[in-house]
Amino acid sequence: MDIKRSGSQPSGKGPSDYFTGTVRVDPLFKATEPARVVGASVTFEPCARTAWHTHPLGQTLIVTSGFGLVQHWGGRIEEIRPGDVVWFPPGEKHWHGAGPTTAMTHLAIQEALDGKTVDWMEKVSDEQYAR
Repeated sequence: MDIKRSGSQPSGKGPSDYFTGTVRVDPLFKATEPARVVGASVTFEPCARTAWHTHPLGQTLIVTSGFGLVQHWGGRIEEIRPGDVVWFPPGEKHWHGAGPTTAMTHLAIQEALDGKTVDWMEKVSDEQYAR
């Protein structure tokens, strides 16, 4: 058994290469092999968002507070709220973040394939975000 005590893992700033705006990432867990699941709590300030990206084995988001937006490539922007659960299938290009006036926090859960959980792409432009 391994217990990660609240506050025992430092918060980190979402790197500007992969995020627009102010984003805080709080690591929650990273399973040891042979398991491969990783989880974090991610908080986006208003207008903050990820870059476009994919996950080799998919990703689950569980919204815990605020109001957010998600979009998959070619789809329309969808609103997300506390209690909503979003699944992105493996390889689906997408982004997620806060709404224009409200912060949003979600739990992000994904599995690693050959040690990799995400493939980052170009940033979501202000025009794409505002659609």
